[in-house]
Amino acid sequence: MALVGFMLALLLTLLPARAARWPDWHLPAPLRPSGRADLVYPSWFAGAWIVSSDDGTYPVRFAPRADGTVVGERAFNAASVGRAVLGDALLRVDNDPANPNRQLAALNNDLLLESTVVARRSEATPTGAEFLADELALQVLHQPGAPPRISRIETLSRYRLQKDGSIDGEQWQATYASPASGLAAQPLRSAHWQLTLTPDAPPGDHAS
Repeated sequence: MALVGFMLALLLTLLPARAARWPDWHLPAPLRPSGRADLVYPSWFAGAWIVSSDDGTYPVRFAPRADGTVVGERAFNAASVGRAVLGDALLRVDNDPANPNRQLAALNNDLLLESTVVARRSEATPTGAEFLADELALQVLHQPGAPPRISRIETLSRYRLQKDGSIDGEQWQATYASPASGLAAQPLRSAHWQLTLTPDAPPGDHAS
């Protein structure tokens, strides 16, 4: 039992340790294949929010499922972030109905960006007021008359529930070359930013 407790404690420190090592990241990362299971968030994420970040201000939504778990509205959220970054160059974002981890973004000039989360890990602190999630996405940019451009994007997020019901967030991101260059990889570029989620409606009891 002591060994089981030690191993559990070790697993629950993987993502904070990875955040501390940024930008000295590399692949493979301590993630598990995502399959077709969605990322499950703490109950205090449920609802509509306004995100304030370096990319601007935009809405996001998280919805409870029939089993009581909470997931992000991926297409809506991706479109909100995409429009904050790309403006009118982003036309729309659609979910793959067969896989919640796959979205298709239509861009100007007949470009199509296919994004699929292929691996992830999530951790919650024992107090329940902090949540970390690390996702590795395979991105394929389809462009007319040219070969697709393939890359891998790893995004590690840490969220903390505040006493006023808002959520403070911090994200670390690394872009890697295509898996065709090898499963092991060093980042081509890195980014790091802060964000705040504020309830976009009369808030429920997010702290409960």
